[in-house]
Amino acid sequence: MPLAEHLRELRKRLVISLVSIGLGFIPAWIYYPQIFKILEGPFSSIDSSNISLVLGGVADPFTLQIQVSSVAAIVLSSPIWLSQLWMFITPGLYRNEKKWTLLFVFSAAPMIVLGVISAYLVMPIGLQVLLGFTPSDVQNLIAVDRYFDFFFRITAVFAVGYLIPLVFVMLNFAGLLRANTIRSWWRGILMSVMLFGAIATPTGDPINMLLVSLPIIFLIVIAWAVCALNDLRRRKRSVGTALTDDMPTPFEEL
Repeated sequence: MPLAEHLRELRKRLVISLVSIGLGFIPAWIYYPQIFKILEGPFSSIDSSNISLVLGGVADPFTLQIQVSSVAAIVLSSPIWLSQLWMFITPGLYRNEKKWTLLFVFSAAPMIVLGVISAYLVMPIGLQVLLGFTPSDVQNLIAVDRYFDFFFRITAVFAVGYLIPLVFVMLNFAGLLRANTIRSWWRGILMSVMLFGAIATPTGDPINMLLVSLPIIFLIVIAWAVCALNDLRRRKRSVGTALTDDMPTPFEEL
């Protein structure tokens, strides 16, 4: 396909994606009070007798509704704009590449949902611990935009972090990574996940770092076990099978 055709195809996919987000903005705006209640859930579930969410400006309520509705619209329209992204990319992929990409996309979706749910369940614990340092005679007034920044950042960190074990499994099933290699990397993986948790959390305190890091480490252990079982299955099937030039080469043999 010529470059001009690629650009026209890209424009078409972008227009459809933007229109879908715009249409998703309408129900998000209408049901803003319900969405706000869901987002406020972790804060409402803690003991907040001396802690309150506040807005500091005259236009802040309107700006907040636009921001929350925009994020909700992106989430609501995600099946459409993700499908448009998929239709733009797939013509340039080989059949086996399409298979692995499609498998990764369908596997990533539940992992992202699991990460978001985990973040929602863990967040009240982190809030309770952090806000628990507020002195009893001090009123802690938290700006709503700062609370939502904390909420969305923690949620995004969990969603991305939960994809790391999936990447290991996909590389293993593709024949590019072995379980023994993952085990030999355990020190680097542990340090990287802890560093990721420290950088990703807005407060940078050890409690939030552990809340982010420990679930990811647990999933990596599960991913390693899956890779080990797959390596064992592959060894049993490859007994007596001659190697060919088109077989993938694991990282440690490159």
